[in-house]
Amino acid sequence: MDATNIIQDPSHGAQVEVIVVPFPMYSHLDQLLRLSCLIAAHNIPVHYATTATHLRQAKLRFNSQTYLQNSNIHFHEFPTPHFLSPPPIPNSSSKFPSHLQPSFEASMHLRQPTAALLREVSATARWVVVIHDFLMAYVVQDVGSLPNAESYTFCAVSVFHYSLRGMKDQNSVQVLLDQELKGIPSLEGCSTPEFRNLISLQYDFLSLGAGIIFNSCRSIEGTYIDLVAKEMNSRNKKIWAVGPLNHGKTSDRRESNSRHKCLEWLDKQVPKSVLYVSFGTATSMADEQIKELAIGLEQSKQKFIWILRDADRGDTFAGDAKRAQLPEGYEERVKEFGLVVRDWVPQLEILGHPSTGGFMSHCGWNSCLESIIMGVPIAAWPMHSDQPRNAFLVTDILKVGVAINAWEKREEIVNSSTIARDVKSLMASKEGDETRKRVEEIGGATRQAVEEGGISRLELYSFIAHITRE
Repeated sequence: MDATNIIQDPSHGAQVEVIVVPFPMYSHLDQLLRLSCLIAAHNIPVHYATTATHLRQAKLRFNSQTYLQNSNIHFHEFPTPHFLSPPPIPNSSSKFPSHLQPSFEASMHLRQPTAALLREVSATARWVVVIHDFLMAYVVQDVGSLPNAESYTFCAVSVFHYSLRGMKDQNSVQVLLDQELKGIPSLEGCSTPEFRNLISLQYDFLSLGAGIIFNSCRSIEGTYIDLVAKEMNSRNKKIWAVGPLNHGKTSDRRESNSRHKCLEWLDKQVPKSVLYVSFGTATSMADEQIKELAIGLEQSKQKFIWILRDADRGDTFAGDAKRAQLPEGYEERVKEFGLVVRDWVPQLEILGHPSTGGFMSHCGWNSCLESIIMGVPIAAWPMHSDQPRNAFLVTDILKVGVAINAWEKREEIVNSSTIARDVKSLMASKEGDETRKRVEEIGGATRQAVEEGGISRLELYSFIAHITRE
């Protein structure tokens, strides 16, 4: 059956409806909202369901309000029990955002409203497709009770990370470990016992899914996609690698009057001269480490934009964010070559700006993909979760970045001289230029993958064809 014909035939959209259930953490919310927009663009009704506060957060930060106005996207606000929304704990020895745990646990109570939505949609649709975050398998378990429904797991981490942790065929994994993955970071310190308990709650229900969708691309992770596909085929399940989902094609802010001030600052800089510094939405840095980073950036004499925000709370609209303290007079001293920003920024537009030449990052998977597709090398500084292994993929396998801090030294303060040295290495050295050349090559192939006729676009069409099959 030809995927193009299905996509262009409006009748298929009327017969199949999709329910999307994201995990209530910004990086997860955003990836599934982007996938929802792509599916809805093929005339298929999509129901995006999460809590009211997390829906507001996802929509407010989305970089294309036009896409959200698609009449095929239906938003559902689910009630949750009251949960605590404490501030981040920046000086904790563990960088895992344990302050978000109450909101994570509250999300497990979405099973009943999700089941009610499932029954409501399945009563009128020929076929119901549930796409749920890996961490929401428990919540969507009632899909198995409906004769006209099936579910698919969305994996918000790299295929590389998944292949090492989620695969049962440990022989294949061991071959990789023996051949090319010596020195891979351990999982020690990546999360907390409470979060691992939440993960274990999902395992009994993940087997209900008919396949897995990855926000990844063969130009970046082809080896690991093939490895996972082989195992999934042995279990009669399919996989699709449809990413990167955020590739700059959906932004409508450049034409608007709301262009961020940092983009205007970038306009005045020479090409590839600016280091973008950001550690995502769920990282809190110790006061002493912020001071060392500030001094290191100053000593490097490289131009930089530093996003210095507090980590998100479980409810981002509750409570005031802490304002990190910089050395006295710092912003005045660096104003000729550095800009400190304390609010939300359009990251992909910064990475895509001609003046941006490097990205100091925590190596969250979204950030890795966005940096690679824009051809920007990464100064890798992982903090928790899947980030250490993403950083290893970036620095040791793809060789599109340099390591700032080794994972085994994660509890140590990285001093300013080390930071200054590594920043200069990335931004102003022969090795940095070679790294930039490699990431530009992979980035070019990745941009082609999401264009019409590219492999990621074809994988998306394959998924659409699969869920709309007769």
